[in-house]
Amino acid sequence: MKLNELVLVMMLVGFFVFTANVFAGDNDPEHGNAAGQTTMAQQAYASEPGSGGGHGNEGGHAGGHGHPDLGRVLPLYACIPFACMLLSIALLPLVAGTFWHHHFGKISAFWAACLAIPFVAVYKGDAVYEILHIILADYVPFIILLWALFTVSGGILLRGTLRGTPAVNTGIILLGTILASWMGTTGAAMLLIRPFLRANNFRKNRTFMVVFFIFLVANVGGSLTPLGDPPLFLGFLHGVSFFWTLKILPHMLVVSGILLVIYFFLDTWNFKKEGAVVPDDGEKKPLRLVGTYNFLFLGGIVVAVLMSGILDLGQISTFGVHRAIQDWLRDIGLIVLGIFSLWATPWTLREENEFSWFPIIEVAYLFIGIFITMIPCLLLLKAGPDGAFAFLIAAVEEPFHYFWVTGILSAFLDNAPTYLTFFNTALGSFYAGMAESASVPLLMTDKMVYLQAISTGSVFFGAVSYIGNAPNFMVRSIAAESGTAMPSFFGYILKYSLVFLIPTFVVVTFIFF
Repeated sequence: MKLNELVLVMMLVGFFVFTANVFAGDNDPEHGNAAGQTTMAQQAYASEPGSGGGHGNEGGHAGGHGHPDLGRVLPLYACIPFACMLLSIALLPLVAGTFWHHHFGKISAFWAACLAIPFVAVYKGDAVYEILHIILADYVPFIILLWALFTVSGGILLRGTLRGTPAVNTGIILLGTILASWMGTTGAAMLLIRPFLRANNFRKNRTFMVVFFIFLVANVGGSLTPLGDPPLFLGFLHGVSFFWTLKILPHMLVVSGILLVIYFFLDTWNFKKEGAVVPDDGEKKPLRLVGTYNFLFLGGIVVAVLMSGILDLGQISTFGVHRAIQDWLRDIGLIVLGIFSLWATPWTLREENEFSWFPIIEVAYLFIGIFITMIPCLLLLKAGPDGAFAFLIAAVEEPFHYFWVTGILSAFLDNAPTYLTFFNTALGSFYAGMAESASVPLLMTDKMVYLQAISTGSVFFGAVSYIGNAPNFMVRSIAAESGTAMPSFFGYILKYSLVFLIPTFVVVTFIFF
């Protein structure tokens, strides 16, 4: 066994012993948290009205289909493996870059095991259910959708002379921001990131360009329809009308306007500072798209995602995890569309597009660790006032509270369950005891500012970190593979999010909330 593998095994064993004792101690009757407390929590949950699962896999995996709500008994320190996973992504590329590059998949598996092994040892079948649920109902659809969009967009090539001047770059980002609400932030980002990078291959500093691309195309642009971002799609499934999200157009215009103006001046300043000269390749070649048949596959992906939220074909149980039939059909359809794209597109075209599988492999390896270690955090969040995050839930009262708390949690956790948690918190605060079919229309009208705060917070703050929204890490990986120096996890937050995003969100708060 190699030395680095031995170190990983030793770390795993040590952390397992520690966390198993911690979990067991928290469940030990002598420590005032008897195993009977879990039974009480199960009984309380079983008697709670409307505790069943929601539509498809959107109903939340805490307590669905007769499973106890572990979020009520989990300690806050169960989130330690998730924090360690994030710290590994943030620090190891800086302090042990070669080791990280060759072993990031093993490190992700290590932290996933550090959560899964003691979690299953203490909570037995209930823990197994939670792990299977997040894999089958969340991770697998997440990766399939990313893979399909990555594969199809990789078959669309823009040929011709396109040079990254400040005006051209701002135009590309603006186009992506507009497209994101109609083809999804992931779709728009995957479609435009390669042409954007090629147009700027003569520029010395491309880092800030990609960061602002992530800000706007991969996040803020997805604000206007349920197709744009998962939280808004989740709201659509729970009764928010399709075009209600146009109510946050003013918020989106303010954020987009501020960031685009900042970007233009920042790009202009860097262009002059670099002394950049647009290369003269002789005769300018007209722009033309090759592989345009992939737009049919791209449209098929959008339709498949939309129809999975509209149709109701019943549910099917897989390893005890209940998922909607239309969700499985969507996933199968996305795989078929991706395969058709691979079959229809010559590989030489993909090579010309600088296409490789590494970015999607990196995302798949890292996010399995993120999803599994995130389980306790999501369970605590979904437990609401009955979990360890009760102090946070109880403090949320005003619209700006909803905006910032929903946003900050969405920046590091899955923004879809975060949206749903505070969506339900608002419904419970204003329309307690009222059916969702009656209360949601009231929230959309009488308490519209609260729903606007939840919606904008969950979407906008996805740009704050690499893991805030699905396409962020994909864009980072593609850019890094193309030779663009990308900031570290904390570098992205400290140098860009805190400097440009947070002040913009403060402006939004004063104007709207």
